Amino acid sequence: MTGISIAIDGPAGTGKSTVAREVARRLRLAYFDTGATYRVGTLWCMREGVDLSNESDVAAMVETMNVALVLDPRNPRVILEGEDVSSLIRADSIALTVSKVATNLEARAALGQWQRDVIASELEGGYSEGRGVVTEGRDITTVIAPDADVRILMTADEEVRVARRAGEGADVATVREAVLGRDRKDATVVEFHTAADGVVTLDTTDLTIEEAVDAVLTLVAAAREDESE
Repeated sequence: MTGISIAIDGPAGTGKSTVAREVARRLRLAYFDTGATYRVGTLWCMREGVDLSNESDVAAMVETMNVALVLDPRNPRVILEGEDVSSLIRADSIALTVSKVATNLEARAALGQWQRDVIASELEGGYSEGRGVVTEGRDITTVIAPDADVRILMTADEEVRVARRAGEGADVATVREAVLGRDRKDATVVEFHTAADGVVTLDTTDLTIEEAVDAVLTLVAAAREDESE
């Protein structure tokens, strides 16, 4: 019997990363932030001087980059060419540029296959020893893991999302562009504002992190109960 697959989508600032990590920690599952694959691809292309407007060159670079992912929810890490770049890929320069890779359909296809492989590996073994994985991103519930046991679209009001990110200590104007600007760009290649059939919408506008975590855990418990019947 393979492990459980939990898929969480949504725009930036909904709390999906924090919630997904905490759910994974409590259930002793792997935590997979697919956004990190686009970010590390962006960093790698920038370091190598690749023209991000050249779709084929970007796709070729992300297909051949040497990246290892540590899916421990207590300390998730991204290792590029042996270097821990977990903090570097969160820089404003990456946040404001990553959509050039995320909206590149060739690169997206390559990274999407990598993401599927990571999920499949965790369901059979990997960090979680087969217990399963919580995967979060933009198109996990619809494209990457449409057969996940639990599929959730997290939403929240725009101003709440911006305020949450700005509250992390960043410049408000930069945050607004990074959050809403990226949403607009990414929405040209993937739908992550409206839940697909079978996907549960979880509005976190008025929820604390603990309340959002509890809501996800309730859905997971229900899915496991259905499976056992």
